This record gives sequence, structure tokens and C-alpha cells, in this order.
Amino acid sequence: MTSTDMRTEAEDSGPSGYAAARLRLLQEEARSGPPRRAALAELTDDWLTGLFTAGSDGLRGVSLVAVGGYGRGELSPRSDLDLLLLHDGSDSGAVAALADRIWYPVWDLGLALDHSVRTPAEARKTAGEDLKVQLGLLDARHLAGDLGLTAGLRTAVLADWRNQAPKRLPELQELCAERAERQGELQYLLEPDLKEARGGLRDATALRAVAASWLADAPREGLADARRRLLDVRDALHLTTGRATDRLSLQEQDQVAADLGLLDADTLLRQVYEAARVVSYASDVTWREVGRVLRSRAVRPRLRAMLGGGKPVAERSPLAEGVVEQDGEVVLARAARPERDPVLPLRAAAAAAQSGLPLSLHAVRRMAAVARPLPTPWPAEAREQLVTLLGSGRPTVEVWEALEAEGLITQLLPDWERVRCRPQRNAVHIWTVDRHLIETAVRASELTRRVGRPDLLLVAALLHDIGKGWPGDHSVAGEIIARDVAARIGFDRADVAVLAALVRHHLLLIDTATRRDLEDPATVRSVAEAVGSQGTLELLHALTEADALATGPAAWSSWRGSLVADLVKRVSAVLAGDAPEEPEAVAITAEQERLAIEAFRTGGPVLALRAQTEPVDSDAVPTSDDPEPLGVELLIAVPDQPGVLPAVAGVLAMHRLTVRTAELRALDLPDGVEGSVLLLNWRVAAEYGSLPQAARLRADLVRALDGSLDITARLAERDAAYPRRRGTVAPPPRVTVASAASRHATVIEVRAHDAPGLLHRIGRALEDANVRVRSMHVSTLGANAVDAFYVTGVKGSPLPGEEAASVARALEETLRG
Repeated sequence: MTSTDMRTEAEDSGPSGYAAARLRLLQEEARSGPPRRAALAELTDDWLTGLFTAGSDGLRGVSLVAVGGYGRGELSPRSDLDLLLLHDGSDSGAVAALADRIWYPVWDLGLALDHSVRTPAEARKTAGEDLKVQLGLLDARHLAGDLGLTAGLRTAVLADWRNQAPKRLPELQELCAERAERQGELQYLLEPDLKEARGGLRDATALRAVAASWLADAPREGLADARRRLLDVRDALHLTTGRATDRLSLQEQDQVAADLGLLDADTLLRQVYEAARVVSYASDVTWREVGRVLRSRAVRPRLRAMLGGGKPVAERSPLAEGVVEQDGEVVLARAARPERDPVLPLRAAAAAAQSGLPLSLHAVRRMAAVARPLPTPWPAEAREQLVTLLGSGRPTVEVWEALEAEGLITQLLPDWERVRCRPQRNAVHIWTVDRHLIETAVRASELTRRVGRPDLLLVAALLHDIGKGWPGDHSVAGEIIARDVAARIGFDRADVAVLAALVRHHLLLIDTATRRDLEDPATVRSVAEAVGSQGTLELLHALTEADALATGPAAWSSWRGSLVADLVKRVSAVLAGDAPEEPEAVAITAEQERLAIEAFRTGGPVLALRAQTEPVDSDAVPTSDDPEPLGVELLIAVPDQPGVLPAVAGVLAMHRLTVRTAELRALDLPDGVEGSVLLLNWRVAAEYGSLPQAARLRADLVRALDGSLDITARLAERDAAYPRRRGTVAPPPRVTVASAASRHATVIEVRAHDAPGLLHRIGRALEDANVRVRSMHVSTLGANAVDAFYVTGVKGSPLPGEEAASVARALEETLRG
């Protein structure tokens, strides 16, 4: 059925005809995107015009006006209808009756309606008081009735907007900033709001309003296409969910991607991020231009008075060869020749970042259009300018984004294309891959005083996750890419080898420190062999911290930092020629010794609770007088016996205590006392409410150990009483055996979705497998538990290979069940 046929059916059959025609239009697979939105708006126009004509009965001085998104003709399947019934005030009663004849059929069809009835004077007054109303009226479109009335309002509203722009545009900018603060940046969110988040449809509409003010204009290249992409995704989202939603939730992304003919949800997110990046960059440039124009208008009258009416000349301050500052921006000097100077883009970017100024849009576009490619290998100046750019701290981000918006980054580093706008489906990461790399460089710039080769640290920060655009282990793929990039940008063979090693092993320290027994000599020796030298270890230590800080709040803490520092100290000693201490040499604190002796003497569990806080970083800018809360340290000493781990973990789960970190090890009692005690050092926090009393924990633990408390049944009852909410499906658990990780025990690694009772289930499964947990290292990153268990057979020896693999398989099956 053609659009004409649909309109005819809608006009002939009233609301039911419109509903049927609308449904057929939305089900047409051959029509989507802008054509479908335009057809839906046209169909709705005709139906509403029919309602107006039938209800007006010759009434004069009244018109029906579409405003907002409907006024722009951007009707998504579940969009609101934004309507204004405009009248001259001569017959309010008749107008009210007409409004009922239009609004009620819309409501009867279940369509969302944003409506108002006003005179032109009332509409202008409301617009003057409410910025959102004024923005909607800027897109006013006549539907039916008195065309002159509508045209007069449009002319008056546009004139008001342009006259009031110096006052209203800062208000609009503040509104956009507040929304961005609440909703976040669309280009980095895993479940973004396509409309409200920064870089979304609201910002695109704000740019249209700025352009309508004639005060400034947005960069138009790519902006219309970015807006179209976001609208297409919203259309598919509306059809998938059947709801008027702008939130692209994880569970809807695969279907939305399929409806749009895209490969998968990652491809969908990448397209959304690319569109959002275009809108965000255009917003940055536009608001900067608005600020420049408003400052210029404020200063110009005073300058004219001082200069006798002459036109002031903009001051230009040199920053670097071919680069100057003008009007608060970095621009090219008049004598600059980017077509003859291939280093100019990096020189200009470094100068901008060093001075904390934005790069002029015109300058970036000129360089992108005519700059010659750098030779291979790069000249020394180009490499030095790249390092300077990366080492400039927070201003690097804005400058890098300006280069990337015009394609200069991909010209300089072709491998960047694979990580650009690439999502990371991990709750720990708060950035896309490319932004994470820049954030890591920003963090690394704060640590350059700690290393002998800051240039290698900064370049390694930029490249450490470059392999995430390729299949397989990103560290392995990244090492190959890093070798090629480092050689291309002019590092010598020795430096190339160091950079490749840093990329290959950038997770080595944090993974080892949090998942391995640092008292085991094999752990320290394996890290020393991988690192190879003190210089590389120093760089890797700084890179580890920068990478974690740039990942997100869950990836770094003083506790993790202390573990990494301890590992680095031990590895450094080995690299210096000192042998690591054997596990038997491990010392215990006075409190641990006291608890251990008391547990042995009483034959039962002894525990202590102690509040923990995160020390404030002395180099950081203080934001509060209070340190960051970490939870509570729980020390438990229990005579060595079967079932300790599942018992303790189960009791904590019963009391709704979240285990953030956990360690378990066996201690031989000092001073000739025969016997062994298990010491558990855990950090816990209450899910909600207050922490339980230590006496209650101990009482339940005693009952769990003697078998009178059925923890499994209690946890099952609680889970049955609180059914799980709908959410994303977590990937299945994975259990592996880390070969050659220890000479004294078998290391079993567990990666699973963190959930109440998880550690209890693991402990029970290991008990059922008849293995002994010698030590363990538990950590939680976001929703992911990453645990390592050092286990032995009943005689205290590592498990044979096949037996270890069998235990791992059984544990994985238990966790999957």
C-alpha cells in the first residue's frame, strides 16, 4: 500500500483507519529510517488535520501547530505528539471544545500527547519563562487552520530567540551541562540514553537552536548523518520493546542490531558511539564559539571607546613553530605551511595541550586536508612532540579528540582505527578502548617522575590495549602491534623491545599480586623471568597503576597498590641476585599470633573485627576530610580441620556480608607449640544495614563447623524468597589450572559472576573433591569474582595433572549448575 493509499484510509475511516494505516507503515520492512519517519509524520498530519477540520466547524482565528520533534517531522514509532492549538482569543469556549475533539481521539488510541492551548501572546510569554517551551516553538510547523496565525507566531518566536540569544544561550548551555552530569556521556555508556546523555538527540537539537540564533553555528560535516543514526537506532528500539524508551539496555541490543541489519550488539554500540562523538565534538566547538562571540560583544564597546571607534586587531601569541594563540584558541600562524611540514599536526597538538588551550576547528581541518604523511621512521621531532602531547595531563584528552574528529589520529597511527569507539563489555571499565588508552596516558603523565624513561611509559600507556581490536589474547596481539608502531615512530631496537614487553605483560603485576601467593618463590621467579630487567620492572609498575586508575574505581585501591608494591619489591630483589624467601620464613603479626594461640587453646574459632579505611593520597587534591571507607577487616583463626572455608563463607553470606577480598593460609604455631591453625584475613562489607556483632558471627561459625547449622538449606530458602530480578545474562563461570604457578601447591583459578554464597559453593566443591586449600586469594572487580586457590592433596603435595584437571572440571560443573 502506498503512502497516498494510507492517507486516504486514515482520512476515510477516522481513528481506526489511522491506527491500521500506522501499523502497516511500521511493519513495512522495505521502509525505514528517514523515509519511514517522514511518512509517519505525513500520515499523522493528515489524520490530525481531519480531526481539526471536522471539529472546527468554520471556527476562525485558530490553527493546529506541531512543535518539538513532531514539528521537525522526526516521529519515531512511539514518539509523543507535541501539539499546540493556537487561537486569537476571540472565542475561548469554542476553542476548548475543539481541543477536546482533537485530544480525546489521540488519547483513545493510546498515543502519548504533549498538548497546550494558547494565544500567540501566551505562547511567547511562556517561551520567555520556560526555555524548553521556547526550544519546542523554534521547530513549530503549521498543520491546519489559520496559516497566518502560525506564521506570525513563528516569526515572533524566532525574533525573540535571536534578540534574547546573549541571555538564553548561556542558560541553554547550563541546561546541557546539567543533563550531561546526570546522564553521562553517550559515547562511553554500555546502556546509554539516546536522547538525554551527552552527545545524544537533545544535544543535536540544542545545536539547531544555536544555529537559529545566528550567533554561532555548529560544524555541519557529519552532524546530520550522526543525528540520523541515533534516530534510526531509537526507531528500532521502539519497535523492539513496544515502548517509548530512549534507554538502549543490554538485553535489547542484539535485537536492535538485528533489526538494523548490523553484525552484532558491539557493532551497534560502536555506531552509536561514533555518532555521539560527532555530536559531542560539534557541541564543544559550538559552545566555545558562543563564548568567544559573547565575550567579544562584551569587550567591543569598551575597546571602541578606547581606540576612537577603530576595529581592534586580534592578538596572536607564538606558541611553537607555525603555531600561535588567538582568541583563546590554538591556530596556525600565517606563515605555516602544513602541506610542507608533516610534523605540524603533532607540534600544534602538543602546543595546545601544553598551554591548556583548544585546537581551532579551522586549523585541525586544514591540517587534515593538506598535511603530508610522516616518513617512516618518524623524525625525532615528531616522536618528541607525540611524547609531549601524551605527557600534558588532562588537556591531552580534548586535543586528542579534536585530532580524532578530523581523522588525523588514524592518519598518524593506522592501528588506532580498530580500537576507536570500541565498547568494553565489562562493568569495571568506564571508557571505550580508545578513551581508556588516552586516560591511561593522562594517569601515566602523573607518574613520569618515578621512572627513568618517561617517554617509554607514555607510549606504552597509549598502546597497552591496542590489541583489543584483534581476536585472541589482546596482550599477545598488542605486543606484535606495539613492535611495529614503536619502530615506525622511530624508537631504536632496544626501546622497541621494552615497549613490546610492557604491552605484553601490562597485566602481569596486578594479576599476580591479587591472584597468586607472593610467599611462594615460584611466583616471584616467574615474574622476574618475564620482566627481565630493573628498568622494565620500574616502567611496568608505573604502567600498572596508570592502567588501573584509568579503568575505573573498582580496579585500584591502596590495598591493591600495596600488593603490587610488595610484589615489585620481591621481584626487584630477585633481579638484583637475591633468592626469594621460602614460605616457611613468613612472619605473622602479634594479633594474628594471639588469635592463633587462642584458637588452638580453645579448640574453636576466634575472630576479630576491625574497621578499615582507604588512606588519602598525599599527592591528590583532597575532596573530603574523611578517608574512603573500605569496609571491615575480619580476622578468623580456626584449628586446622576440614570444612573451614565453606563454613566461614556460608556464615558471612547468611549475614549478608559481601566479601571484597579474602586470604586463607595455614600457620604453624610458634615457640614449640605443636599444631596448625588456619588464619583467614578477609575484608567484608554489609550489603545493607549494619554489621552483625562478632559474637553472633562466632556462634554461627561454631554451629556451622560442628554440623548443627545447615548453611546450604538456609541460603537456598533465602534465594527462594527473593527471586532474581531480570537483568543481563552473565557469562558462564570458568575454572582453570594455572600450570607451573607454584612448586608447593596446585593453583586453581575461578572466574565467575559474583553472587551471594559463591565462595561457600566453591569451598564445598573443593571439600567434596577431597583437596586441601593451602591458601587462597579472592578479589572482586565489579560484578566479577576472580579467585585463586592453592590446593594440595591430603598428604600436602601438589595434585597430579589429571587429578587437578578433574577437580577443575568438577568445580566448573558445580558453579554452572
